[in-house]
Amino acid sequence: MKNFALIGAAGYIASRHMQAIKETQNKLVAALDKSDSVGIIDSYFPGADFFTEYERFDRHIDKLSRTAKKVDYVSICSPNYLHDAHIRFALKNHADAICEKPLVLNPWNIDALKEIENETGQKIYNILQLRLHPSIVKLKKSLAEDMSGKIHDIDLTYITSRGHWYFASWKAQLEKSGGIATNIGVHFFDMLTWIFGDVTKNVVHISEPKRAGGLIELKKARVRWFLSVDSTALPAEAVSTGKRTFRSITMDGKEIEFSDGFTNLHTESYMKILEGDGFGLEQAEKSIRIVHEIRNAKPDGLMGDYHPFLNKKIEYHPFQTENKL
Repeated sequence: MKNFALIGAAGYIASRHMQAIKETQNKLVAALDKSDSVGIIDSYFPGADFFTEYERFDRHIDKLSRTAKKVDYVSICSPNYLHDAHIRFALKNHADAICEKPLVLNPWNIDALKEIENETGQKIYNILQLRLHPSIVKLKKSLAEDMSGKIHDIDLTYITSRGHWYFASWKAQLEKSGGIATNIGVHFFDMLTWIFGDVTKNVVHISEPKRAGGLIELKKARVRWFLSVDSTALPAEAVSTGKRTFRSITMDGKEIEFSDGFTNLHTESYMKILEGDGFGLEQAEKSIRIVHEIRNAKPDGLMGDYHPFLNKKIEYHPFQTENKL
């Protein structure tokens, strides 16, 4: 049985990590979050120690390192801009790091983390769960066996509606989340390069707080992509059924079905990590470079071959973040 610590226990994705730790027969011994809304811990590890102050958590992990409860892994579910620091914390405390996507915000952060891996002998793993999805694995296998050299036409569409709270949170701050392509799209870009090969061209058509879209040319595919957090971008078929999320990937005009099968992918990711077969820095690097280029590109506007969802204009009205009594 391995001992885990978790940073970012109040976040949306943290419960999947707690479930994965439990389902792999391991133990969460300590957790950290500046918010104390973490009652979900009781569903998995009611005996875990909990901290709202980083300094006390740091001291506690250091104390545990001298006991039988030494932490073997630190699971990181904190805001994107803190991932780099929290990965360093894990390695310096002689634990491996398991980090949510995006691993870091900038490519050079990965270069520095490679040095720390070498210095400490610890490992850094990234949760890239789409690589484990049965439909995606099947598609990669079929394309690997295809010797035709065909360049496939891909349309990626992902709309995940967010309310007003989103724009008052760190997620809407470019310097903290990396922007929409990084925050909700990085794992799709990872999956696409894993299947279709390296990037040869990266064009951004639109980059706004609520939506972004562009064209990425890969070795074996041309990918028109569209990402949005605005419910008004949802297609009629999603609205008519009351859905607030729409996810679609088509290849050469045919839908790739992968709507189901997401439930246990974090647990499968943990199983592979515990077997020493997780996704490390090298696997994460390509998608980090892609979203960094998107973030820093000057959009071309609606020119050339762009995603059809970009034709629908979305109005953006920034929200005031200060409290008014």
